[in-house]
Amino acid sequence: MNFAKKSLGQNYLIDKNIIKKIINLVKIKNRNIIEIGPGKGALTDEILKRKPSSLTIIEKDTNLFNELQDKYKKHNEIKIYNADILNFDIENIVINNSSIFGNLPYNISSQILVKFLKFKKWPPKFKDLIFMFQKELGDKIIGKYSSSNYGRLSILSNYRLKIIEKFLVSANCFFPKPKITSLVIHAQPINNNFFKIKDLKNLEKVTNILFSNKRKMINKNIIKLISRHKIKKIKGLNLNSRPSEIKPEIYYKITELYEG
Repeated sequence: MNFAKKSLGQNYLIDKNIIKKIINLVKIKNRNIIEIGPGKGALTDEILKRKPSSLTIIEKDTNLFNELQDKYKKHNEIKIYNADILNFDIENIVINNSSIFGNLPYNISSQILVKFLKFKKWPPKFKDLIFMFQKELGDKIIGKYSSSNYGRLSILSNYRLKIIEKFLVSANCFFPKPKITSLVIHAQPINNNFFKIKDLKNLEKVTNILFSNKRKMINKNIIKLISRHKIKKIKGLNLNSRPSEIKPEIYYKITELYEG
């Protein structure tokens, strides 16, 4: 019997109503599905009932991987990888119109999300992302401009994703029971037609530098990125603003000028 490992942030989802609520967010029949961190396969079982055309699952824990291989050995539509998602070339295996599920380890969930946002080919081949986050982090991902949750993560996410639906999941739905509430977010990729950022790593760098001193005005840090001549091209930018007072669109414009 495998016990949950704290080092891997393992908390197994056991509530069948929540599992079905997650699965019902997208059509699964005859679709290509990817699941990250399946654990013991509670979500996987429900996915299989809906008859996907293919199911790819990625599990880091070797013991769980072996269990899953044994459990699903008669299912030809399943491919199982024993891999760390952060070091895995996920973009290379995503098939057109895939839906991707993940009950993510809380300690690396933001890194996993950013990995998907930084896909080289955009729009990507996946059609849906259904990820579960710690609520506090989820709030930062969907944080609107001028709200307390607005910041680097919401600026990055807002550039490439549209939030379709979200709902809370109680700690009672897991074993072992975590000390926090979770948030399921269903998002779909979008094309930003107003800004043409060549590499999302540059937006990541821009927000990193400008948010490095959250309480200070951006006038000193922005010079590290672009010249004063370029700064004058940005409409609506007040150099006496703090990072949280600047709209996402201005961060996208700064990044364009930084790349130019």
